[in-house]
Amino acid sequence: MTAENTKQPHLLVFGPGYSATAFIKTAISNQWSVSATWRQEKAVAAIDTLGAKPVAYSAAALAESTSPDTITHILVSIAPQPDGDPVLNSFNNWIASCPNLRWIGYLSSTNVYGDHGGDWVDETSETKPSLDRGKRRLSAENSWTKMGADLSVPVHIFRLAGIYGQERNALKTVRDGKARRVIKKRQVFGRIHRDDIASALWLAANSRVPSNIFNLADDLPSPPQDVINEAARLLGADIPPEIDFEAADLSPMGRSFYQENKRVRNQKAKDLLGWQLSYPDYRQALVKILEIEKNQSELG
Repeated sequence: MTAENTKQPHLLVFGPGYSATAFIKTAISNQWSVSATWRQEKAVAAIDTLGAKPVAYSAAALAESTSPDTITHILVSIAPQPDGDPVLNSFNNWIASCPNLRWIGYLSSTNVYGDHGGDWVDETSETKPSLDRGKRRLSAENSWTKMGADLSVPVHIFRLAGIYGQERNALKTVRDGKARRVIKKRQVFGRIHRDDIASALWLAANSRVPSNIFNLADDLPSPPQDVINEAARLLGADIPPEIDFEAADLSPMGRSFYQENKRVRNQKAKDLLGWQLSYPDYRQALVKILEIEKNQSELG
């Protein structure tokens, strides 16, 4: 497939969720056309508000509403299911018919690495997911990479750490009285602000980097209780008591996050994309989030 790089960019987003929405805003602010799929009626207004075109999530609706020759970029932000990647299952033929497609981005997860006992991993490290959702992610990565090779279109896989942002963060958790300090010895987690995800996606979508994998995580993987401690300190709130992991009343999903432990390197995205973190660690991030809150409050 030969891309017409002079063609006006038109981004199609499968799954305009929390992370993808930040990228949509970036694309629209740079005069890109953006279409985004929806499954529930309530999402239509939100997509409209962004300035994007809502498209019902079905092959028939997409074929009826969107000409494949207009699409230049695709972002996939829908989790794989036991029967495979839902976007490939439903839209494979339509995507293959896009003659001007020049980039596919796929949002994956660092859980594809599995447990490395707290050691550092990078994009060359062994992938050995123990959780079913990590195994499905890894399979979906391979499927998208193969499709890109078949179409001669670069596919960039983004392995995301734990996502937070201005609206979802430890400060809010402390304020809402929902913060807990679950302690598991030597456990660390990586995290990434959604605005830093958006900036990496923007750089990648405008690059000439061939198909590749990028870890998107901040510079300071840390025990989860340290983030709660700092949030409470900044707010002048009481620090929640420690709860031993073995005794903690966690949901099966919550407990599963503690089964895998690693520190995720992000140097490749910095080197190949020129990516710079606006939120390089949780300490700087929490301060910046508070500053933005204050400025928004002062503006009314």
